[in-house]
Amino acid sequence: MGGNQSWVTELILVGLRLSAEMELFLFWVFSLLYIFSLLANGIILGLICVDPRLHTPMYFFLSHLAVLDMSYASNNVPKMLASLVSQQRAISFVPCLVQTFLYLALAATECLILAAMSYDRYVAICHPLHYTVIMSWRVCVALAVTAWSCAFALSVAHTSLLLRLPFCGPREVNHLFCEILAVLKLACAGTWVNRIVLLAACVFVLVGPLCLMLISYVHILWAILKIQSKEGRRKAFSTCSSHLCVVGLFFGIAMVVYMVPDSSQREEQEKMLSLFHSLFNPVLNPLIYSVRNAQVKEAFLRVLTRARKNAAGGVLL
Repeated sequence: MGGNQSWVTELILVGLRLSAEMELFLFWVFSLLYIFSLLANGIILGLICVDPRLHTPMYFFLSHLAVLDMSYASNNVPKMLASLVSQQRAISFVPCLVQTFLYLALAATECLILAAMSYDRYVAICHPLHYTVIMSWRVCVALAVTAWSCAFALSVAHTSLLLRLPFCGPREVNHLFCEILAVLKLACAGTWVNRIVLLAACVFVLVGPLCLMLISYVHILWAILKIQSKEGRRKAFSTCSSHLCVVGLFFGIAMVVYMVPDSSQREEQEKMLSLFHSLFNPVLNPLIYSVRNAQVKEAFLRVLTRARKNAAGGVLL
């Protein structure tokens, strides 16, 4: 930190720059979406925990995705809602730094978990006879632990580099929350090291996993086309289509935000894309995996049936 420069103790989140009436309307819309995302992901997580038929590698990774979506939304949305309803956009520097750290860690973890899910689908379709051996519980746990560990280690590196920078003004973060690129623009010193490390991290958690997933799905598509039965092809494709939808949304938006050269005209667009990641993606993920997944719907019906029987038994007693 520079000798004559001091820390900014409080920052201002600029937000969407809308009228008070529109921000109040968005507060209610975003609140409903946030509550729905918590409920939907919580239901999927609960179903996976209580239904033995969902105790498979695919749903093991899906449970991690549900936890990530709930955590991801809870890291950014509450402060965003508070800013919309109260017009109090100030945030202390330390909570802002924590928000940045968790945002990076959870996003990177989701990238790596999605890559692990694609590998699971590749093994299930291309090597079905060896699936239980290749995707053993030891391998699944190792993949999950590696994803979380690598993501949080990268986030620690980004946050450490951020702490070395002097912040002496301006105080306005032109974003909805403390996103790292928006915070870096407030530094009073060169940020080229931070940006190089961020680009390298993007290659590791975005480009690398995406390339591996594309290779996996080329092999999967080839294997599906070789299936003789039309019903067999439909079932095989159904197991992958949900994952492909989630991957396309998540990776597409992340690469636009972090790998396309920045410009002043893109700042408002990046806010909307980040809003999609923080709010809409956690809502869409459980919808995609439940609506397009017969096993999840069957598990939900079994739990409802069991609950009704228990309730009926209690009434009879």
